[in-house]
Amino acid sequence: MTRWTLAAALLAAGGQAAAAGGYGPRLEGFDYPHPVRAHAFVSQGQTVEMAYMDVAPTGPALNRTVVLLHGKNFCAATFESAIAALAKAGYRVIAPDQIGFCKSSKPESYQYGFSQLAANTRALLAALGVERPVVLGHSMGGMLAARYALDYPEATERLVLVNPIGLEDWKAKGVPYATIDRLLESERKTGFDSIKAYQLKFYYSGAWRPDYDRWVEMAAGMYAGPGRETVALASARTSDMIFTQPVVYEFPRIAVPTTLMIGQKDRTAPGANRAAPEVAKTLGDYPALGKAAAGAIPGATLVAFPELGHSPQVEAPAEFEAALLKALGS
Repeated sequence: MTRWTLAAALLAAGGQAAAAGGYGPRLEGFDYPHPVRAHAFVSQGQTVEMAYMDVAPTGPALNRTVVLLHGKNFCAATFESAIAALAKAGYRVIAPDQIGFCKSSKPESYQYGFSQLAANTRALLAALGVERPVVLGHSMGGMLAARYALDYPEATERLVLVNPIGLEDWKAKGVPYATIDRLLESERKTGFDSIKAYQLKFYYSGAWRPDYDRWVEMAAGMYAGPGRETVALASARTSDMIFTQPVVYEFPRIAVPTTLMIGQKDRTAPGANRAAPEVAKTLGDYPALGKAAAGAIPGATLVAFPELGHSPQVEAPAEFEAALLKALGS
């Protein structure tokens, strides 16, 4: 299947997935704000497809590209408002779903690693003729964006990290390791209520708005659909990747201009539920973690959002977008 026909295929399959309950394993049935294309390539001996949106500037073109890298509990669609703001400001915007996530392939066997995902992203950009974009990563996407900048500094104009996870090494701080089998068992119990409860506690400081429900439904729908086991296994494997592949120790080697955008009320800490209470309460201190990261990354600039949590681009789009455009020099 070519990248140009993926959207039609997803739309047709989406009706079947919706009828069966939930969304399909590639998020069939959930609409994205822009046409979805697919980059097909061979990785680890198998053909996979990386879904992405490629949005042209709607304002006077700046001849600059911003690549948006989603978090683990998010998809490219979560950047809907930011995409519109960046395109209006003259940027070309590319927002992929990583292999193992959302509308992209979830191979039965795949060794997930941040360098692998960075290489996949670099290959997609090369195929699209993008040589030196701004790379923005949110949450897990921040870990990936940092790895991308470390592996491809010559191909990175600027790095923007939005409430990235991985600003601390949870294992080194005392969070016990969980096997993929244990993580899979937990993923099989995932649903709308558990996702919402987690986000309410860690992302939004206990304050919920109805417009957040759409993004919970997006994630929960894959766990409720016919491909739930495929989705759960991919999620368990990527959770292992997050826990075992810290990037925080390499922050001093980042050699591109970097902006950290940190919602100060964020308390996200993957695995904290496995830690002893005295350990768990020390994790996810984003005011302190953001300052430490800004000090470790040479020349980094810290932008703090005092009243926002883990997803400033969702919680306060106008405030976030104004700060982002300012950081990009627009």
